[in-house]
Order: sequence, then C-alpha cells, then structure tokens
Amino acid sequence: MNNLTFDFNNLVRENVRSLTPYSSARDEYVSDGSKMIFLDANENPFDNGVNRYPDPQQRSLKAVLVQQKEVLLNQILLGNGSDEVLDLLFRAFCEPKVDNIITLPPTYGMYKVLANINNVEERQVFLDHTFEPDVSKILESTDGNTKIIFLCSPNNPTGNSFSEDRIVTILENFKGLVVIDEAYIDFSDKESWIKRLDEFPNLIITQTLSKAYGLAGIRLGLCYASKEIIEILNRIKPPYNVNELTQKRALTRVLNNDQVTKEVSDILLERNLLAAVLKDIPFVLKVYPSDANFILVKVDNADLRYRELLEKGIVIRNRGTQPLCENTLRFTIGTKEENKVLIETLKKL
Repeated sequence: MNNLTFDFNNLVRENVRSLTPYSSARDEYVSDGSKMIFLDANENPFDNGVNRYPDPQQRSLKAVLVQQKEVLLNQILLGNGSDEVLDLLFRAFCEPKVDNIITLPPTYGMYKVLANINNVEERQVFLDHTFEPDVSKILESTDGNTKIIFLCSPNNPTGNSFSEDRIVTILENFKGLVVIDEAYIDFSDKESWIKRLDEFPNLIITQTLSKAYGLAGIRLGLCYASKEIIEILNRIKPPYNVNELTQKRALTRVLNNDQVTKEVSDILLERNLLAAVLKDIPFVLKVYPSDANFILVKVDNADLRYRELLEKGIVIRNRGTQPLCENTLRFTIGTKEENKVLIETLKKL
C-alpha cells in the first residue's frame, strides 16, 4: 500500500469532508505576542498568567516533540487526554448507524465506550491464547464499512506487545485505518511504530503523558499520523482543547528527559522484582510477561484475593470479567516502598 493508492476521501465522513473549521483569533497569526496588543478575543486584559486563550496548535510543545520523535509538525495532534484523540477519530471517520470498528479483547475499555457513544458498531475479535491478534479472523470480520481497527500494544490488561509481523499483515491488507495505542511504549524495549508512519499511510499512533511521564492529572494525549489524517482531525477538534496550564507543565516535563528515563528505569527494576516474587506466592498460578508498568497474574480466586488486598488498604484491578482473563489480577508497579508493602501483604494472605 502507498500514498498513491490510499484515498482518504473514501474514509472520512461526508459532513466532515465539507466542513469549514472554526477559526479562532489565535489561528490568524503566529507570534510570541511579546510586542502585540490583544484586543481580538474578548479576554480580561489583566495579566494573571492564564487570562489569555492558549495556543490552539500548541506550537512550543510540538516543536520539542518534532525533535524527540523525529516527525514533521503536521504529523502531530494533541488532545485532552488520549480519549479525546480517540473520540475525534470516531467523529471524523465513522458514520453513526452505518460504519463499524474492530477491537481485540481483552483490551482497553474506552474503544467500546466511544463506539457506543458515537453509535458505531463494535466488532470484537478476541486475541488468541497467546494474547496475540488473530489476523485471519480480524480480516474476515471486516467489510466495506469497517473504518478502524484498534490495536493496543503493549496491550492493557495483558501487558504484552503484539508481533510486528502480524501488525504489518493487518496494515497491508486492511483498507481502513489502523490505530496502534502505545500508551505503555516507554516501558517496552520494542521500537515505536512512529518510525514507520511514512511506510503506512493508514497508520495512526496514539501515546500519552499519563504513564511514563507521570502527568495523568494534566490530561494530554498525543496522536501521530500522516499530514492528511492530522488535517482532518484539526478540522473538528475544539479550538482550545489543550489548556495553557497543561501545555506549560507538559513542556517542562518533556524537556526533562533524564528524569523521565530514570523513573522508567526504576519502575522496570521494581517490575522485575515483583514478577519474581509473585511466582513464589502459593495462590498465584501464572505471571504473564509484561512490556508495561503493570503485571497481569492468574490466581486461584481473583474476587477473594481482590477483597483481601482491599481490606489491607491496597487497591488493584480485578480483570477476571475480561475475555481470556478468568481469575486474573492486574498490579500496577508502585514505588519501592509501596511494592515492599504489597509483597509483605501477599506473603501473609
């Protein structure tokens, strides 16, 4: 597949294709504003740090991401968390009551929620027994109205990264969009699919500052895709979807790569330690390998063990209701001190 044969007009919704986006006052010029008098946006003129509307294109933050991710400026979209980015994809490409998307349970639950919100059919194709995509079943489940396939890799809640060969097969044989959710990519030794954006025009990568970067509270999601896809998403995004405080905090954090790298290293060290200990806990039946900042384990009775830990003041996730995840618990990796308490508690149960 290449750019010459891939026609985005066949994917984007008709109303979006003809839509004229809202143009905010800040869209009409590019300047740092240091020598300008702003009388355009009906703002309060008294400076308090946030009295002005934020940059609708987040230029300062994107300039750093361009260097770090080695992408073009027009290949980046930022959103109010990854959930907004995912919702924009539904609203741009999926016609309600007509189109469908494919998810691969067990996986991140918001794909299903957003499909329901947008009145788009969700077709589920379960992962195989190794928690890998069943490529033949996925492709068999598509039709002319299948717009998006969602791949979460590393996957939540299983923790594994999907096979490169399987993902390539999907990209090469599906005429819709393939979204690879890389929320946990910073904890993996696998390379991001960002490096292959130019190879696959239907590829979309979403990332977040909520996990490795420790900024869950500011809600910032990142989307990397072809300039054509980003242009479509920019048409429909709210003009000021990323606020000024978020932009400033995110910029400070992404510029502090050394600290982020150290924290990720500490988390991986604790992950390996916890995984080793879990294998010796009598009621733990299996510890699944993880490329993320959490570990999925199979236990004798997930409901019982979940309640026991909750009574001890330790909150985890019971994933036993998810497909292929009967009697499983998901442990997020905490600080060294938190993990020590968890290990001591598990040994006493």
